Amino acid sequence: MSKKTPTMEWEGGEDLATLRIAVTTMGDLLLTAADRDPNKTALVFPEKSYTYSELAARAIRRARSLQALGVRPRDHVGILMPTCPEFVELYFAIALCGAVIVPINARYRSGEIGYVVENADLVTLITTDAVADQVNFVERLEGALTDLPLQKDPMSLRLSAAPKLRNVVLYGRGGRPGFVSEADFDAAADRIAEIEVHKTRLRTRVRDTALMLYTSGTTANPKGCLITHEAQVRNSIALGRHRYRLTREDSLWSPLPMFHIAAVLPMLAIFDVGGTYLTMGYFDAGVALKMLEDHKVTATYPSFVTIMQGLIYHPDFPTRDLSSIRLMNSNFAVQPPGVAEPIMKAMPVAIQVGSFGMTEASGTVSTGSPGEPESQRISRLGRPLPGLEVRVIDPTTGRDVSTGERGEVLVRGYSLFEGYYRDPVKSAEALDTDGWFHTGDIGSVDAQGTIMFHGRFKDMLKVGGENVAAAEIEAQLQKHPSVKLAQVVGIPDAKYAEVPAAFVELQPNAAATEPELIEFCKKDVAGFKVPRHIRFVTEWPMSSSKIQKFKLRTALVEELKLG
Repeated sequence: MSKKTPTMEWEGGEDLATLRIAVTTMGDLLLTAADRDPNKTALVFPEKSYTYSELAARAIRRARSLQALGVRPRDHVGILMPTCPEFVELYFAIALCGAVIVPINARYRSGEIGYVVENADLVTLITTDAVADQVNFVERLEGALTDLPLQKDPMSLRLSAAPKLRNVVLYGRGGRPGFVSEADFDAAADRIAEIEVHKTRLRTRVRDTALMLYTSGTTANPKGCLITHEAQVRNSIALGRHRYRLTREDSLWSPLPMFHIAAVLPMLAIFDVGGTYLTMGYFDAGVALKMLEDHKVTATYPSFVTIMQGLIYHPDFPTRDLSSIRLMNSNFAVQPPGVAEPIMKAMPVAIQVGSFGMTEASGTVSTGSPGEPESQRISRLGRPLPGLEVRVIDPTTGRDVSTGERGEVLVRGYSLFEGYYRDPVKSAEALDTDGWFHTGDIGSVDAQGTIMFHGRFKDMLKVGGENVAAAEIEAQLQKHPSVKLAQVVGIPDAKYAEVPAAFVELQPNAAATEPELIEFCKKDVAGFKVPRHIRFVTEWPMSSSKIQKFKLRTALVEELKLG
């Protein structure tokens, strides 16, 4: 028999003949680690840490509380709080109940929160009265659910805006009308025997939906990506065990928030091998550098430009000893100039890799391999993880493009999401009948099978790592009584890589100013979605039927001399 040339999806440096498929539920992944090494440190925050046995015990108790509130398998349970130890406990507690974890972006304002609570069909929501980063979650929730403070029985809510929501748990010391207090939530655990949690846990299938993460799309509202236990756990295993070659001796740091796929993925990857996960409530470069040095961190997952620049421009960066870091997901191939050199100097033994991925694929699709030449690892975004296939097609014809040519990236494999919740039309558009996910991303694959990202076909911005739909900002601007039509584009930014800018046509005889419209947006959308610039137009550049946004963007980039 002639030897076949390996296809690109199998060229990541792994010995494929020795790889075995391993998968479990998210809850059992944690319990298995606790069985194996109960006294090993699992989770580290700047202010506290937990061993695997401590984290597992706390997750089981929280699961008992959730079951006492009526949470059943396949129910949807939301978490609205900043990254904190309680978030991680609740994450695994929901999984142990066989329910679906729905993390809500902590930056969302009342309107956005209200949309997700209703759209996700949440039965229970857990939040905190701690004010983090000037965000008051109680105020925002009460703004979204205006009849919440009027409820007589917080254990059995009847809300007009969220008819399926039965209760809202409030962590913290203060009581609040309509909320179940943290003390009552904890006491409820005593009504449920631990064995009931294990009965439910053992009935959970690896193909059950475990996680619903909301990601912005080309429509005005974010879409809920349905991710199974199998998809997320297998992808974390493929990344951690097989590509990054992590072990129980490793400690992995990621400052990304728990409502982001780029926090879930590395956390499960390091828990799978029994190592230590380090994170923080919000990114503070000085605190981060201290953690990296004090804990002798060996692997890091900063990923995005805002974090990378925060580290290298902090005054402590030159004096911190970061030599223990042996692997960093740095994404130098898509970072601004000036980021790579100081990082590589400070971490002389670190293997720098880049990654390409998305929420719909449970995180990473491709990433660099320790066995690749450095020049390739820092200039490209690696090869697909074992078990994943990638094609690049001409979106007009649907045919594969030639090596090195640009086209739309398609992904297929175990890690794909099940579809968008309550949106069969968008699901069918994204997932074709052959199982390929049409990402809407512009990419290319070179002769070595490595991927490069070049932009988005979809009308989407990526602001500091956050997906932002242009249509969402346009819809907000068009709520202003003076605005007839708004179009939003992304323009380059040194800090956030890309930021929104808007072009606005006013109603006849109406008036509005740039500061006025910016303030109007700030009232109802998260700060990273607010346009940085607004330009007023009376005529639009048109094709035969559509506004040509690329001409708007080009004109503004030239005006602002952004290059």
